[in-house]
Amino acid sequence: MVTPEQVRSYILENLQCEHVEVAGDGHHFEAVIVSSVFEGKSRVQQHQTVYRALGDRMREEIHALSMKTFTPGDWPGR
Repeated sequence: MVTPEQVRSYILENLQCEHVEVAGDGHHFEAVIVSSVFEGKSRVQQHQTVYRALGDRMREEIHALSMKTFTPGDWPGR
């Protein structure tokens, strides 16, 4: 079973991020991802960027991922 820490490391391995938080139960995960890569992209494009970073893991290991994506300037947690 995949842990939230593993999902976080998968994202960080393949996407330059300023901040990543992941919570979940091994099947369903929620993530907050802050990345300058998201600048100028729509919310859908931002999510597609994260899905690409996770690659085959989205189909094989991670069954559900809901995410909130922010650029560094838009992130309310800064």
